[in-house]
Amino acid sequence: MTRRLLPYGAGAVLLECADLAETQRLRPAVAQRFSAVTEIVPGARTLLLRLDRPLTARERQDLLDLPAVEIAAPAESDTVVISVDYSGPDLAEVADHTGMSPDQVIATHTGQRWTVAFSGFAPGFGYLVGEHDRLRVPRREHPRTTVPAGAVGLADAFSGVYPRSGPGGWQLIGRTDATLWDLDRDPPALLRPGGRVRFTAS
Repeated sequence: MTRRLLPYGAGAVLLECADLAETQRLRPAVAQRFSAVTEIVPGARTLLLRLDRPLTARERQDLLDLPAVEIAAPAESDTVVISVDYSGPDLAEVADHTGMSPDQVIATHTGQRWTVAFSGFAPGFGYLVGEHDRLRVPRREHPRTTVPAGAVGLADAFSGVYPRSGPGGWQLIGRTDATLWDLDRDPPALLRPGGRVRFTAS
């Protein structure tokens, strides 16, 4: 897919990217090089760029030609650590899908660093991508009508933590007591795009 730049209202543009990997690599490059961009809202294959002025023709072309850059890893002290009780109802099913034992699934989930690719679905819900795709599993064929707050799940190439109770179709492998969304916290979201996460077994 060719990168495209589309109008998005009076004060923003939408940059369409080839895939999730390009979106992740472009986000810091855009933030560093374009002073007109005041906020970047990432998606799976897009970057919504809020602007304090219209882009020049040269800037628009530069966005389309901008080389993606590798994302520097933050200090370990800046990584959010989430403790998980790995007794989720779908742990055995995930093990079957991946050809692992349940213990190997847990070791694989805790043994890598995850990155918040983008947010969505519900306030505080971060779509996390890992360092490899050994835990890639399909969504459940029949979603649950209720998933408890704190449930830790897998779907496609993502992992995530449900910030509140509600319906959901992800494969649930555990649960955490971490508070993902708190209006009394600044910022309210524990997990924000570009942030790093490590899971530990409780």
